[in-house]
Amino acid sequence: MATIRPRESGFWQAIVRRRGRPQESKTFAARRDAEAWARKIESEIDRGVYQSAADAERMTLGEMITRFEAEYAPHHYRLRSDEKEAWRFQCQRLREALGDYSLASIDQRRVAQYRDERLAGTADRPAVSASTVRKELYLLSKILGFAEREAGITLPRGNPVAKIRKPADGKARERRLTADEWRRLMDECKTSRSPYLLPAVQLAVETAMRQGELLGLKWGQVDLDRRIALLGDTKNGEARAVPLSSAALAVLRALPRSIHGQVLPAERLTIYHAFRAAVLRAGISDFTFHDVRHESLSRLAERGDFSVLEMAAISGHKTLSMLKRYTHLQAEKLAAKLG
Repeated sequence: MATIRPRESGFWQAIVRRRGRPQESKTFAARRDAEAWARKIESEIDRGVYQSAADAERMTLGEMITRFEAEYAPHHYRLRSDEKEAWRFQCQRLREALGDYSLASIDQRRVAQYRDERLAGTADRPAVSASTVRKELYLLSKILGFAEREAGITLPRGNPVAKIRKPADGKARERRLTADEWRRLMDECKTSRSPYLLPAVQLAVETAMRQGELLGLKWGQVDLDRRIALLGDTKNGEARAVPLSSAALAVLRALPRSIHGQVLPAERLTIYHAFRAAVLRAGISDFTFHDVRHESLSRLAERGDFSVLEMAAISGHKTLSMLKRYTHLQAEKLAAKLG
Protein backbone atom coordinates (compact mmCIF):
# COMPACT_ATOMS: atom_id res chain seq x y z
CA MET A 1 0.00 0.00 0.00
CA ALA A 2 1.38 3.38 -0.95
CA THR A 3 2.12 6.03 1.64
CA ILE A 4 0.53 9.45 1.15
CA ARG A 5 1.85 12.13 3.48
CA PRO A 6 1.59 15.92 3.73
CA ARG A 7 4.69 18.09 3.35
CA GLU A 8 5.47 21.27 5.28
CA SER A 9 4.94 23.17 2.06
CA GLY A 10 1.30 22.09 1.97
CA PHE A 11 1.86 19.65 -0.89
CA TRP A 12 1.28 15.89 -0.76
CA GLN A 13 3.94 13.26 -1.31
CA ALA A 14 3.14 9.79 -2.62
CA ILE A 15 5.63 7.01 -1.83
CA VAL A 16 5.49 3.55 -3.41
CA ARG A 17 7.69 0.78 -1.98
CA ARG A 18 8.13 -2.72 -3.37
CA ARG A 19 10.62 -5.31 -2.21
CA GLY A 20 13.56 -5.61 -4.59
CA ARG A 21 12.84 -2.25 -6.24
CA PRO A 22 14.00 1.28 -5.49
CA GLN A 23 11.46 3.52 -3.79
CA GLU A 24 9.37 5.71 -6.08
CA SER A 25 8.01 9.04 -4.88
CA LYS A 26 6.45 12.18 -6.29
CA THR A 27 4.90 15.33 -4.83
CA PHE A 28 1.55 16.82 -5.85
CA ALA A 29 -0.48 19.88 -4.98
CA ALA A 30 -3.62 17.83 -4.21
CA ARG A 31 -3.96 14.59 -2.23
CA ARG A 32 -6.23 13.01 -4.85
CA ASP A 33 -3.55 13.50 -7.50
CA ALA A 34 -0.97 11.81 -5.26
CA GLU A 35 -3.32 8.89 -4.64
CA ALA A 36 -4.10 8.52 -8.34
CA TRP A 37 -0.42 8.51 -9.24
CA ALA A 38 0.37 5.93 -6.54
CA ARG A 39 -2.41 3.59 -7.77
CA LYS A 40 -1.10 3.89 -11.35
CA ILE A 41 2.50 3.12 -10.34
CA GLU A 42 1.46 0.15 -8.18
CA SER A 43 -0.65 -1.25 -11.01
CA GLU A 44 2.21 -0.95 -13.53
CA ILE A 45 4.65 -2.57 -11.09
CA ASP A 46 2.25 -5.46 -10.49
CA ARG A 47 1.87 -5.97 -14.24
CA GLY A 48 5.65 -5.74 -14.77
CA VAL A 49 5.44 -2.80 -17.17
CA TYR A 50 6.57 0.03 -14.94
CA GLN A 51 9.64 2.01 -15.97
CA SER A 52 10.83 4.72 -13.64
CA ALA A 53 11.13 8.22 -15.07
CA ALA A 54 12.86 9.54 -11.97
CA ASP A 55 16.24 9.88 -13.67
CA ALA A 56 14.67 11.62 -16.66
CA GLU A 57 12.94 14.06 -14.32
CA ARG A 58 16.13 14.79 -12.37
CA MET A 59 18.53 15.22 -15.30
CA THR A 60 18.35 18.19 -17.64
CA LEU A 61 19.10 18.06 -21.35
CA GLY A 62 22.07 20.36 -20.75
CA GLU A 63 23.59 17.82 -18.37
CA MET A 64 22.99 15.01 -20.86
CA ILE A 65 24.61 17.03 -23.66
CA THR A 66 27.71 17.38 -21.46
CA ARG A 67 27.79 13.60 -20.92
CA PHE A 68 27.20 12.99 -24.63
CA GLU A 69 30.11 15.25 -25.57
CA ALA A 70 32.45 13.56 -23.13
CA GLU A 71 31.40 9.90 -23.32
CA TYR A 72 29.90 9.27 -26.74
CA ALA A 73 31.09 11.74 -29.36
CA PRO A 74 34.87 11.16 -29.09
CA HIS A 75 34.43 7.44 -29.75
CA HIS A 76 31.62 7.39 -32.30
CA TYR A 77 32.03 10.48 -34.46
CA ARG A 78 34.67 10.55 -37.17
CA LEU A 79 34.80 14.30 -37.64
CA ARG A 80 37.12 16.66 -39.44
CA SER A 81 38.12 19.81 -37.58
CA ASP A 82 35.51 21.97 -39.33
CA GLU A 83 32.76 19.41 -38.65
CA LYS A 84 33.72 19.30 -34.97
CA GLU A 85 33.32 23.05 -34.78
CA ALA A 86 29.90 22.92 -36.46
CA TRP A 87 28.85 20.03 -34.21
CA ARG A 88 29.91 21.92 -31.07
CA PHE A 89 27.89 24.91 -32.28
CA GLN A 90 24.81 22.69 -32.70
CA CYS A 91 25.27 21.31 -29.18
CA GLN A 92 25.56 24.83 -27.83
CA ARG A 93 22.40 25.92 -29.66
CA LEU A 94 20.43 22.98 -28.21
CA ARG A 95 21.86 23.69 -24.76
CA GLU A 96 20.80 27.35 -24.94
CA ALA A 97 17.28 26.61 -26.15
CA LEU A 98 16.40 23.41 -24.28
CA GLY A 99 19.21 22.78 -21.81
CA ASP A 100 17.29 23.81 -18.70
CA TYR A 101 14.42 21.38 -19.37
CA SER A 102 14.43 17.96 -17.78
CA LEU A 103 14.63 15.01 -20.16
CA ALA A 104 11.14 13.97 -19.06
CA SER A 105 9.65 17.33 -20.06
CA ILE A 106 11.02 17.32 -23.62
CA ASP A 107 8.05 16.10 -25.61
CA GLN A 108 6.82 16.41 -29.20
CA ARG A 109 5.19 19.77 -28.56
CA ARG A 110 8.37 21.29 -27.18
CA VAL A 111 10.57 19.90 -29.96
CA ALA A 112 8.08 21.03 -32.63
CA GLN A 113 8.10 24.52 -31.09
CA TYR A 114 11.90 24.55 -31.26
CA ARG A 115 11.74 23.51 -34.94
CA ASP A 116 9.24 26.23 -35.84
CA GLU A 117 11.13 28.97 -33.99
CA ARG A 118 14.39 28.06 -35.72
CA LEU A 119 12.72 28.12 -39.13
CA ALA A 120 10.79 31.36 -38.55
CA GLY A 121 13.36 33.17 -36.41
CA THR A 122 12.82 35.10 -33.21
CA ALA A 123 13.42 38.64 -32.02
CA ASP A 124 16.98 37.83 -30.98
CA ARG A 125 17.86 35.09 -33.48
CA PRO A 126 17.47 35.09 -37.29
CA ALA A 127 15.78 32.27 -39.15
CA VAL A 128 17.98 29.40 -40.34
CA SER A 129 17.69 27.00 -43.25
CA ALA A 130 15.69 23.78 -43.24
CA SER A 131 18.96 21.88 -43.61
CA THR A 132 20.36 23.46 -40.43
CA VAL A 133 17.21 22.59 -38.46
CA ARG A 134 17.28 19.00 -39.74
CA LYS A 135 20.89 18.62 -38.54
CA GLU A 136 20.04 20.04 -35.11
CA LEU A 137 17.03 17.73 -34.75
CA TYR A 138 19.15 14.76 -35.81
CA LEU A 139 21.71 15.63 -33.15
CA LEU A 140 18.97 16.03 -30.51
CA SER A 141 17.67 12.59 -31.45
CA LYS A 142 21.18 11.13 -31.08
CA ILE A 143 21.55 12.70 -27.62
CA LEU A 144 18.19 11.37 -26.44
CA GLY A 145 19.00 7.96 -27.91
CA PHE A 146 22.27 7.98 -25.98
CA ALA A 147 20.34 8.80 -22.81
CA GLU A 148 18.10 5.74 -23.31
CA ARG A 149 20.53 3.14 -24.63
CA GLU A 150 23.82 3.94 -22.90
CA ALA A 151 22.93 6.09 -19.90
CA GLY A 152 20.01 3.79 -19.01
CA ILE A 153 17.52 6.61 -18.60
CA THR A 154 13.89 5.90 -19.44
CA LEU A 155 12.20 8.66 -21.41
CA PRO A 156 8.52 8.51 -20.42
CA ARG A 157 7.34 9.42 -23.94
CA GLY A 158 10.15 7.78 -25.89
CA ASN A 159 12.24 9.82 -28.31
CA PRO A 160 10.03 12.77 -29.34
CA VAL A 161 12.16 13.72 -32.35
CA ALA A 162 11.05 10.54 -34.14
CA LYS A 163 7.42 11.61 -33.79
CA ILE A 164 7.50 15.09 -35.31
CA ARG A 165 7.62 16.35 -38.89
CA LYS A 166 11.09 17.25 -40.14
CA PRO A 167 11.66 20.24 -42.45
CA ALA A 168 11.77 19.20 -46.08
CA ASP A 169 15.10 19.29 -47.86
CA GLY A 170 15.48 22.52 -49.74
CA LYS A 171 16.45 22.74 -53.39
CA ALA A 172 20.13 22.93 -54.20
CA ARG A 173 21.36 26.51 -54.26
CA GLU A 174 21.96 28.00 -57.70
CA ARG A 175 23.25 31.43 -56.67
CA ARG A 176 26.03 32.75 -58.89
CA LEU A 177 27.56 36.19 -59.07
CA THR A 178 27.67 38.43 -62.10
CA ALA A 179 31.08 39.51 -63.36
CA ASP A 180 30.65 42.88 -61.63
CA GLU A 181 29.57 41.29 -58.35
CA TRP A 182 32.57 38.95 -58.45
CA ARG A 183 34.92 41.91 -59.06
CA ARG A 184 33.42 43.82 -56.12
CA LEU A 185 33.70 40.79 -53.86
CA MET A 186 37.37 40.26 -54.76
CA ASP A 187 38.07 43.93 -54.04
CA GLU A 188 36.50 43.62 -50.59
CA CYS A 189 38.37 40.38 -49.85
CA LYS A 190 41.62 42.18 -50.63
CA THR A 191 40.85 44.84 -48.01
CA SER A 192 39.66 42.37 -45.36
CA ARG A 193 41.38 42.37 -41.97
CA SER A 194 41.74 38.61 -42.36
CA PRO A 195 44.89 37.99 -44.45
CA TYR A 196 43.69 34.51 -45.42
CA LEU A 197 40.25 35.43 -46.73
CA LEU A 198 41.36 36.34 -50.25
CA PRO A 199 43.53 33.24 -50.80
CA ALA A 200 40.76 31.06 -49.31
CA VAL A 201 38.21 32.38 -51.81
CA GLN A 202 40.68 32.20 -54.70
CA LEU A 203 41.60 28.60 -53.91
CA ALA A 204 37.95 27.65 -53.43
CA VAL A 205 36.97 28.88 -56.87
CA GLU A 206 40.05 27.35 -58.52
CA THR A 207 39.86 23.91 -56.86
CA ALA A 208 36.16 23.43 -55.89
CA MET A 209 37.38 22.35 -52.45
CA ARG A 210 35.04 22.66 -49.51
CA GLN A 211 35.79 25.25 -46.85
CA GLY A 212 36.68 22.58 -44.29
CA GLU A 213 39.00 20.86 -46.76
CA LEU A 214 40.80 24.13 -47.45
CA LEU A 215 41.20 25.05 -43.80
CA GLY A 216 42.39 21.55 -42.95
CA LEU A 217 44.92 21.42 -45.79
CA LYS A 218 48.57 21.14 -44.74
CA TRP A 219 51.67 21.88 -46.77
CA GLY A 220 52.68 18.23 -46.52
CA GLN A 221 49.62 17.38 -48.62
CA VAL A 222 50.51 19.83 -51.39
CA ASP A 223 52.82 18.79 -54.23
CA LEU A 224 53.54 21.90 -56.26
CA ASP A 225 55.67 20.02 -58.79
CA ARG A 226 52.97 17.44 -59.54
CA ARG A 227 50.28 20.15 -59.21
CA ILE A 228 48.04 18.23 -56.83
CA ALA A 229 46.70 18.51 -53.29
CA LEU A 230 46.14 15.17 -51.57
CA LEU A 231 43.08 15.17 -49.31
CA GLY A 232 42.85 12.26 -46.91
CA ASP A 233 39.98 13.41 -44.69
CA THR A 234 37.02 14.51 -46.80
CA LYS A 235 33.31 14.84 -46.17
CA ASN A 236 32.43 11.57 -47.87
CA GLY A 237 35.19 9.71 -46.03
CA GLU A 238 37.25 8.98 -49.15
CA ALA A 239 40.66 10.38 -50.05
CA ARG A 240 41.10 12.26 -53.31
CA ALA A 241 43.73 14.18 -55.24
CA VAL A 242 42.71 17.69 -56.25
CA PRO A 243 44.38 19.05 -59.41
CA LEU A 244 45.83 22.55 -59.08
CA SER A 245 45.39 25.09 -61.84
CA SER A 246 48.06 27.63 -62.68
CA ALA A 247 46.08 30.27 -60.78
CA ALA A 248 45.84 27.99 -57.72
CA LEU A 249 49.61 27.35 -57.87
CA ALA A 250 50.26 31.10 -57.96
CA VAL A 251 48.11 31.63 -54.86
CA LEU A 252 49.85 28.82 -53.00
CA ARG A 253 53.35 29.99 -53.90
CA ALA A 254 52.53 33.47 -52.61
CA LEU A 255 51.43 32.20 -49.19
CA PRO A 256 53.82 32.25 -46.21
CA ARG A 257 54.60 28.91 -44.58
CA SER A 258 52.89 28.48 -41.21
CA ILE A 259 54.89 26.94 -38.37
CA HIS A 260 51.89 24.68 -37.74
CA GLY A 261 52.02 23.39 -41.31
CA GLN A 262 48.58 24.64 -42.33
CA VAL A 263 48.20 26.23 -45.73
CA LEU A 264 45.51 28.57 -44.39
CA PRO A 265 46.01 28.88 -40.61
CA ALA A 266 42.63 30.43 -39.87
CA GLU A 267 39.59 29.32 -37.88
CA ARG A 268 36.38 28.44 -39.65
CA LEU A 269 34.37 31.11 -37.83
CA THR A 270 37.03 33.72 -38.60
CA ILE A 271 36.72 33.04 -42.33
CA TYR A 272 32.93 32.85 -42.01
CA HIS A 273 32.64 36.30 -40.44
CA ALA A 274 35.28 37.85 -42.71
CA PHE A 275 33.56 36.49 -45.83
CA ARG A 276 30.13 37.60 -44.64
CA ALA A 277 31.45 41.11 -43.96
CA ALA A 278 33.08 41.27 -47.41
CA VAL A 279 29.84 40.18 -49.09
CA LEU A 280 27.89 42.89 -47.23
CA ARG A 281 30.45 45.59 -48.05
CA ALA A 282 30.28 44.56 -51.70
CA GLY A 283 26.52 45.09 -51.68
CA ILE A 284 25.82 41.44 -52.52
CA SER A 285 22.87 39.52 -51.11
CA ASP A 286 22.24 35.81 -50.57
CA PHE A 287 25.77 34.53 -51.22
CA THR A 288 27.64 32.13 -48.95
CA PHE A 289 31.15 30.69 -48.94
CA HIS A 290 29.77 27.33 -50.08
CA ASP A 291 28.36 29.09 -53.15
CA VAL A 292 31.97 29.64 -54.25
CA ARG A 293 32.28 25.87 -54.68
CA HIS A 294 29.13 25.93 -56.84
CA GLU A 295 30.67 28.75 -58.86
CA SER A 296 33.83 26.70 -59.38
CA LEU A 297 31.95 23.64 -60.62
CA SER A 298 29.72 25.78 -62.84
CA ARG A 299 32.80 27.26 -64.50
CA LEU A 300 34.21 23.78 -65.11
CA ALA A 301 30.91 22.66 -66.66
CA GLU A 302 30.73 25.75 -68.87
CA ARG A 303 34.16 24.99 -70.30
CA GLY A 304 32.69 21.86 -71.84
CA ASP A 305 35.93 19.88 -71.82
CA PHE A 306 35.33 18.08 -68.52
CA SER A 307 33.11 15.02 -68.29
CA VAL A 308 30.82 14.50 -65.31
CA LEU A 309 33.17 11.77 -64.09
CA GLU A 310 36.12 14.16 -64.24
CA MET A 311 34.15 16.82 -62.38
CA ALA A 312 33.24 14.28 -59.70
CA ALA A 313 36.92 13.38 -59.32
CA ILE A 314 37.75 17.04 -58.78
CA SER A 315 34.84 17.90 -56.48
CA GLY A 316 34.72 14.69 -54.45
CA HIS A 317 31.01 14.07 -55.02
CA LYS A 318 30.30 10.44 -54.22
CA THR A 319 27.34 10.07 -56.58
CA LEU A 320 26.99 11.51 -60.06
CA SER A 321 23.40 12.52 -59.30
CA MET A 322 24.79 15.37 -57.19
CA LEU A 323 26.28 16.86 -60.37
CA LYS A 324 23.12 16.67 -62.49
CA ARG A 325 22.44 20.37 -62.11
CA TYR A 326 25.66 21.14 -63.99
CA THR A 327 24.87 19.01 -67.05
CA HIS A 328 22.69 21.69 -68.63
CA LEU A 329 25.70 24.02 -68.64
CA GLN A 330 27.69 21.41 -70.56
CA ALA A 331 24.78 20.96 -72.99
CA GLU A 332 24.71 24.71 -73.68
CA LYS A 333 28.43 24.65 -74.46
CA LEU A 334 28.04 21.67 -76.79
CA ALA A 335 25.11 23.36 -78.54
CA ALA A 336 27.30 26.38 -79.20
CA LYS A 337 29.94 24.12 -80.75
CA LEU A 338 27.31 22.56 -83.04
CA GLY A 339 26.51 25.97 -84.45
